[in-house]
Amino acid sequence: MRTISLGLMIGLLSIAASHTWAGKQDAVLLKQAAQNSALVRDIVKYADETGVTLTGRISKHLHGDHYEFQDQSGSIVVEIDDDLWQQARLSVGDSVRLIGEVDTHRYKPTDIEVIKIEKYGHQ
Repeated sequence: MRTISLGLMIGLLSIAASHTWAGKQDAVLLKQAAQNSALVRDIVKYADETGVTLTGRISKHLHGDHYEFQDQSGSIVVEIDDDLWQQARLSVGDSVRLIGEVDTHRYKPTDIEVIKIEKYGHQ
């Protein structure tokens, strides 16, 4: 009986810890992004896991779900999940408005993990 209780407690603690490690909820990121309309050159000023909004174009497919995003101030790597890409019917060269999470790294440049994206302008 003690073993079962201990196992159950460890399982519940693991679930709670994984939720904490998962990062911010999309709703929080969307709210932050509404307040943080940014240019690529300004991204380095934002802390890790901050929600931002960027407007520009998808300039290049790099590999997998990684693309180069470009605005008038520069370019940055963005990670766009396949389901978001397909849902928005995107193509390289499209003008987009994206909402994403700043993702800083120790040994590679900062990038953006996209949580919402839409085409804009004349296509």
